[in-house]
Amino acid sequence: MQEKIEKRKKPFQLKRSFARGKSKSKEKISYYKPEIASSLKNVLAKIGKPHPTPFVPDDFQIKALDAIKKTDCLVIAPTGSGKTWIAREAILSVLEKGGHAWYASPLKALSNSKWVEFGLHFDPENVGIITGDTKENTEAPIIVGTTEILRNQLYDAMHQGLDLKCDLVILDEAHFLGDADRGVVWEEIMIYLPARINLLLLSATIGNGEEIARWLEIIRKKPCVVIREEKRPVPLYPLFLHPSGCLHPFLEGKKVSPTVADFLRRTNDKKLRGGPMPDYIGIIRILERFNLLPAIFFLKSRAECDAALTARGTLSSPENSVGFNDSLYELLDRFPSLANHRQLKALRSWGLAAHHGGQLPAWKMLVEEMMNRGHLRVIFATSTIAAGVNFPARTIVLFNSDLFNGNDFNPLSATEFSQMTGRAGRRGQDNIGFMLTITGKFMNINHIRYLLFQKPEDILSQLKNDFAMVLNLLLSQTPEDIRKIFERSFAAYQQNIRHHGSDYSAAKSLWKDFSRHFKFLQKEGFVDEAGALTADGHWASKLRLDYPLLVAQCLRENAFPEENEKLLAAVVAFFAYDRDDDMKLTIKDLPPKLTLSFKKVALAVRPLIHRLEDAGFPVVKLHASAGAAVYYWAQGHSWDSVIKATGIAEGDMATLILRTADNLRQIASLKDTYPEIAACAYKAREAILREPVLFL
Repeated sequence: MQEKIEKRKKPFQLKRSFARGKSKSKEKISYYKPEIASSLKNVLAKIGKPHPTPFVPDDFQIKALDAIKKTDCLVIAPTGSGKTWIAREAILSVLEKGGHAWYASPLKALSNSKWVEFGLHFDPENVGIITGDTKENTEAPIIVGTTEILRNQLYDAMHQGLDLKCDLVILDEAHFLGDADRGVVWEEIMIYLPARINLLLLSATIGNGEEIARWLEIIRKKPCVVIREEKRPVPLYPLFLHPSGCLHPFLEGKKVSPTVADFLRRTNDKKLRGGPMPDYIGIIRILERFNLLPAIFFLKSRAECDAALTARGTLSSPENSVGFNDSLYELLDRFPSLANHRQLKALRSWGLAAHHGGQLPAWKMLVEEMMNRGHLRVIFATSTIAAGVNFPARTIVLFNSDLFNGNDFNPLSATEFSQMTGRAGRRGQDNIGFMLTITGKFMNINHIRYLLFQKPEDILSQLKNDFAMVLNLLLSQTPEDIRKIFERSFAAYQQNIRHHGSDYSAAKSLWKDFSRHFKFLQKEGFVDEAGALTADGHWASKLRLDYPLLVAQCLRENAFPEENEKLLAAVVAFFAYDRDDDMKLTIKDLPPKLTLSFKKVALAVRPLIHRLEDAGFPVVKLHASAGAAVYYWAQGHSWDSVIKATGIAEGDMATLILRTADNLRQIASLKDTYPEIAACAYKAREAILREPVLFL
């Protein structure tokens, strides 16, 4: 967790604190004196808004649209270059023929925004949405949803022997194929998707697009056209802020500028840089002085983002842009629970906002919308959220050249750097975008220079087995069929091509791991001797969760409360919490009936947990505090009181509730096998899905 001291990996041999909690912030007068190097005057003179011109699609857009009408297509183009235009036009061409399209994204927030956008473009009656917590107009010809939902629909279609009712599938943010946690879902979709359905892949950051396309051509028996566009829609100009407060060019050609080189010689950049904490307000004043706002400041932690809002110092209140109040009141009417948000004053009074995973989804959406409408000066965001933000800026500001990956600080990758710099420069609003590098303790300037000329890394297969995947494949496939699926996987293809092997060692590894899962399922009675699912295996396959066997065991043992939906929500939260236990609640604080329910569930799953551990499988650590937090929320307590009682970040609490609701939704689908529990799960889900967690 964030309290612990984390070690950085080479080339940064140091330790740094990743502290949570309240950061002390002193109001101080800026030590920066806003100046610019004379060589920047011509560059800054280019700042301004481009003259409006009629929209004319770029060549790459026309080529991509022509390709997707005939076959598969992978489009790799910078952020903001118009990939969504390709998607919309491709959907339109399908609709005109009476067909259906599926648009999948990795993020619920992105799915929600695309649902709204497509509704405005194609008319709401033509667009539906399916995510873990939202289902609307599901028979519409255009469906927007998350990749997990699309994968699950493919499972169902294969099981029922049906063809997916679709003619075009669009996978946005296709670089998630290489995501360590979720890449398996993307690869499964690509393997299972019927070849008659054209596949459009969209991404700004894929290094090995041709390799992915060749693999798709082999398994889908049809061409996959790769369309690359290197040109940014808004040019990027890198800047360097000298500790004196003077702005300089970062580069001269492909080398660092003389000022940067001199700074490196003086401070010996290979060693730790000292100096005071960043003067955020001083930096804002410099950016404002030279017309470089709005900006995104990428910071290392949630706590630092929140603390930055309190360090207002000598910052003056801005003259609110035209329509500021109208936009804010409109959004607060839409999200009434945010009317007393603790960060609303900073947004209203100074045009500053924080945006990170510890915040409510509704607050992040409000911040994004205010930024997109041109009403904010600066957003303080965590670096890890760069891939998921839905707002650009004129300038992005980098304070660190590394990134926390959940365990360690590692140097920024070219892909991560590209995602951050992709937010600089607003198409149609800026002639030029800027990246500003700030000197500091955790900034390796040479690494930033290196990244400016690097292409995104290659994507590597992340295909792996889990119990939900094995159960769902066994619904429609024999073990031998599954072995052949592994041989057709991207993992096997990469192993074969890159290592010139012919033994499919990656496929063999996947098969060996599948066999381990398969044998365990047999011992537990979910698979019979012949290799087919038992009756228990069939209903357990509907539990597309992180820990389906533990939930299934509770159902088998009748350990779930079926008369009290609030208790059911609480115990299901056991299996939905994926963070360390950092809540203030303890078991002694819990009501007796809640404690009894927890103990009943724990007793039911404990022997299975031991068997899983003995077989070498990872298991969940059950935290009573997670269940207690959801229980208090299900009882109808106010959001603020639950947050205060638990001490959990609002965004983490919202995630816990949404994950719990998704678990309950899948338990509710077992109405034929466990009707009482299914009915209770439905009511439990209704009890916890309310504002500010759920909003439209």
